[in-house]
Amino acid sequence: MTTTLARAVLIGALCLPLLSSAENAAGAPTRHNEATVLQLQAAMASGQLTSEQLTREYLERIIALDQRGPGVNAVIELNPDALAMARKADAKRRQGQLLGPLHGIPVLLKDNIDTGDRMQTTAGSLALAGAPALADSTVAAKLRAGGAVILGKTNLSEWANFRSFESVSGWSGRGGQTHNPYGIDRNPCGSSAGSAAAASANFATVSFGTETDGSIVCPANASGVVGIKPTVGLTSRAGVVPISHVQDTVGPHARTVADAAIALGVIQSATADGRDPATGGVPLGWQGRARPSIPADYTPFLDAHGLAGARLGLTRAGLAGFTNVTTPQPVTDAIEAAFAALTAAGATVIDLDAAGFSFATADGEFLILCFDFRNDVNAYFATRRGVPLAGKTLSDGIAFNIANADAEMPFFNQDIWDLVNAMAPGADDPQPDFGGMTYNQALEIDRLSGVNGIDAALSQFNLDAVVSATDNPAWATDLLFGDHFIFGTSGLAAGAGYPIVQVPAGEVFGVPFGISFFGSAFSEPKLIRLASGYEAFTQARAKNLPTFALTLPDDHIAGTTLSVKKRQNAASKRDERKHEMHHL
Repeated sequence: MTTTLARAVLIGALCLPLLSSAENAAGAPTRHNEATVLQLQAAMASGQLTSEQLTREYLERIIALDQRGPGVNAVIELNPDALAMARKADAKRRQGQLLGPLHGIPVLLKDNIDTGDRMQTTAGSLALAGAPALADSTVAAKLRAGGAVILGKTNLSEWANFRSFESVSGWSGRGGQTHNPYGIDRNPCGSSAGSAAAASANFATVSFGTETDGSIVCPANASGVVGIKPTVGLTSRAGVVPISHVQDTVGPHARTVADAAIALGVIQSATADGRDPATGGVPLGWQGRARPSIPADYTPFLDAHGLAGARLGLTRAGLAGFTNVTTPQPVTDAIEAAFAALTAAGATVIDLDAAGFSFATADGEFLILCFDFRNDVNAYFATRRGVPLAGKTLSDGIAFNIANADAEMPFFNQDIWDLVNAMAPGADDPQPDFGGMTYNQALEIDRLSGVNGIDAALSQFNLDAVVSATDNPAWATDLLFGDHFIFGTSGLAAGAGYPIVQVPAGEVFGVPFGISFFGSAFSEPKLIRLASGYEAFTQARAKNLPTFALTLPDDHIAGTTLSVKKRQNAASKRDERKHEMHHL
């Protein structure tokens, strides 16, 4: 075994999981729960396991726990060709042909990532249902070329949570509501809700989601998995239903940092993809600097002692809560314990807030997303055939939703789309709904949010990374009033297009939460080293696996047990008193 593989095995090794009562009751396969990519590859190499057998196990778990049983509802569609792909991978293995580290490994893709096969790509909307995409997205093509088994598509927040200010994370018109595998009444966060929930529930070895601002890391936080939000342009967005070419990125959800690192190496675009110009350039916050060489393999950066000697800048900015909402004390206490583990694992932690450092805010972000969405989604519609919005525009999408309001808008409206559709068309046109700011002005504000935010902190304090809590633990899903975000930190990196690695860090009454490591553009190697060190030191996920409980917290909530006594005659009362006296 090579040093790199040995390191990955060490980082990815977990305790044998305890089975939940829901898994037992549903009769779901559990043999390979929490198994890592390298453990599964070793089993297949030795002949103890085939890709077809593993694929069948995951399919059976999905039917038992996702579609039946507790009903996680993370998977929106299964690939009718999955078993054929697995058999093909097995045949190549017998011939001595391994196509890559995910060869024969079942994976799931978010339902906004095109696959040129028999599956739909809908972004959760009926407006894109009817016929598959004409070709693979670049990410899907890389997975296919690497021998991965594309098991199916995962549910998401419809249109990646970019249709309404009142949206419900994890809900889509086509897929319904995704639930959290830790507590079915808990929200999985969005928009890559199904991707993170499926990885956490062991419905696949690895899943892939997308992020514009928080949509990989927040679901990872909520479902207790690792999430890597890559630098914008590190992975191709070609064939992905867009929000904004300035901020969109594709990345993995996995149960270990090692698996996420392996998956990132498979889908990265080290060489420019002609279908996505960003893969040949740099993100907004990196402008003026040269694109570095991109590693083909991220596993050499895994390090069980990755925090030893590291310098980390800690910020609690925003953790007190948005607006008038206060973070509950049990949550605050758990987060502080997670922060203390950084020092215990050997890192030097600098309190950036106490040092007076303030992060520049990406105040142009929402204007950029709105302006880009209209142009970028219209361009995507032009790539589709045989669906209601093929070759159409955002205006047609608004009309479709109105005509199909019972299915598409039962809980919330499309006020973001209405706002977007009313915007002035030019990049230098003042936008009245944004205080007269122009698109180009917004771009400059967000570029500087990286320069004067993460970059400035790294330079001023000689840091390896910035660290903070990712989001509040998952709230109970509320279809009437929408999401209940108390805090979130993905905005530190979103506007500039910088990377984040989120890793499980603890739990509050069984509900998981994580911390995020932030860096400048293309700093994934360093962030992976730090996150793998934190994972190895805390083993937070291994200590708190999903139980598929119907509700969390599930203790201290039952209350008293009431009963009604029957009327007793005098003789029975004497007999009862004699029985009691025998026990004095």
